[in-house]
Amino acid sequence: MKLRFLVTICALAIVAATPAAAAAESQAPVYYLSLGDSLAAGTQPGREFTNEGYADQLAAALRTKMPTLQLVKLGCPGEATTSMITPDLPFEGRTGHNACRYPHGSQLAEAVNFLHAHQRFVALVTIDIGPNDLFRCSCTDTIRLNLPRILAALRDAAGPGVPILGMNFYDPRLAQSWFVTHPGDLGALAVEIANAVGFNNFIEGIYAAAGDPVADVEAAFFTTDTTLVGTTPRDVVIVCAWTWICGPEQNIHANATGYGVIAAAFLEALKKN
Repeated sequence: MKLRFLVTICALAIVAATPAAAAAESQAPVYYLSLGDSLAAGTQPGREFTNEGYADQLAAALRTKMPTLQLVKLGCPGEATTSMITPDLPFEGRTGHNACRYPHGSQLAEAVNFLHAHQRFVALVTIDIGPNDLFRCSCTDTIRLNLPRILAALRDAAGPGVPILGMNFYDPRLAQSWFVTHPGDLGALAVEIANAVGFNNFIEGIYAAAGDPVADVEAAFFTTDTTLVGTTPRDVVIVCAWTWICGPEQNIHANATGYGVIAAAFLEALKKN
């Protein structure tokens, strides 16, 4: 995947081979296309769309080397793999927000159209999708069916030289297990961790089959680290510090710091691949 990223950057440089072309090309935009659900939208309590999300922070980091990079955010709160392909009934942020009204019908169709229109100037694509499928039906069959279709459509539209990166997930339910449903029970926490890791392994397998790297958010949030910090496991401390789950909002979304950690995980995945 590192080769894909370098090929993209080199292709842009070749177009700028002449001095005149170089002057024009230095001002030409390149694009980062962000896809997915509420995490891609940067959702915060009471604000479904913000500029504090991981995509915004990753784009800011990448602009140090690609100053004309433009972020295109298509993520929609509540998006699942099914609705990403074929819009279904209104769900969360899908109602009442222009950001979730896609002229080409669905988020995937909008992304494919954008990639075809800007293929030579797309630097990368990121996607996070899947947890809302679990919220809807507590099953993985729809993800197993839909995510490969989504990734194949994106790859076909983007071409072989554009990095497409997915992500695995932190688990805010660690805090609920430790403080609410099974207070102080390390055994119950271990079960929740195993479920989170199992789901992430499942997601990673689909991305691997498509040849796309995954930002390791699970590791970045210390999901499997139960070392006690005082009387609380480290993974619980971290998820409380980097999301809103332990505050009065009891909101599962990352805060600005947590989104920054996710952005760093994507950046690390780009460097490694």
